[in-house]
Amino acid sequence: MAKIRIAMLRGPRDLRIEEQDLDTNRLGPDEIWVETEVSALSTGTDRGNYEGAERVPGAPDYPRWVGYSNVGMVRGVGSAVTRFQVGDRVFATKPHQSAYIGKEAEMIVKVPQGVPPEQAAFTYLYHLGFFSLRRGQFEPGESVAVVGLGILGLAAVELARTEGARVMALGNDPFRLEVARKIGAHVALPGNSPEINAQIDTLTLGTGIDLVILAANPWPAYRTAVDVVRRNGRVAILSLPGRGEPQLDFNPLELEWFYGKALTIIAVAGQATYAFPTESPRFSIARGCEYLLSLMHDGKIQPARLITHTLPYTRMVEAYEMAYHREKSMIGVLFDWRQG
Repeated sequence: MAKIRIAMLRGPRDLRIEEQDLDTNRLGPDEIWVETEVSALSTGTDRGNYEGAERVPGAPDYPRWVGYSNVGMVRGVGSAVTRFQVGDRVFATKPHQSAYIGKEAEMIVKVPQGVPPEQAAFTYLYHLGFFSLRRGQFEPGESVAVVGLGILGLAAVELARTEGARVMALGNDPFRLEVARKIGAHVALPGNSPEINAQIDTLTLGTGIDLVILAANPWPAYRTAVDVVRRNGRVAILSLPGRGEPQLDFNPLELEWFYGKALTIIAVAGQATYAFPTESPRFSIARGCEYLLSLMHDGKIQPARLITHTLPYTRMVEAYEMAYHREKSMIGVLFDWRQG
């Protein structure tokens, strides 16, 4: 019986690194044992859980685990496992913890040789941007605006550019706007800039923004999203609008936007959005993650450019407190389980 360390949230802003037992000596036929190298922080979702924002449907009650971006090395496999072998590096949507035992059929994918664990840890966070493009019915050559430039928004910026979009990034912090430019945004502006409409005309040759990816919770960001999209355009909502925010002071389905522009508003998050036909699961979460890892392997996306903080897992509370206080210098955050 081995001892592992796991991050557990006992209540709002009460995050602890606790010990649990893990029986690595009796793996089931379909189980794999993985020792974690690094895990990544989702500065939006994880922060909301940490600060005690309203509960997301399907999330566990307190005490609860946190995190869902884990990279580690396979240390043992069950007798019937065929997809993995000892020594493989794998990405999984597992919590912040030093080791785990998972089933082969779970959302665990092999990391290609040559992709560092520090980059692979952002696979699912990039997948959310990738899925926003797919849910938003993106076609190469369209114009995409990303509103909100946290880790999810910036990943969406890089992917949209990689997949052939003309990209506008809209945020509220000069540092993040500069990062957006460096990773591929053709235009990066504050969300309240008076230049937005003129820049849209120039960027799109007058056709307007086809798809907006909303990656920020505050209601002003939602308003920006429905303002900048063209008539008959689409808004893919990756964020949780209004979560942890004061009551809104406008109607989010105002006639001038919803009916006047004939907008299509699309939910990206949620279990229903992953209900692909069983006969054609071409881009299940696992296959989407495999595709993104292949882009990392080929150098077409580079999550390393978004990493701003790498900390030993023992300093995890410090990172969550920085996220709680909306530290704008924090984008990509890694916890190293090989230290401490």
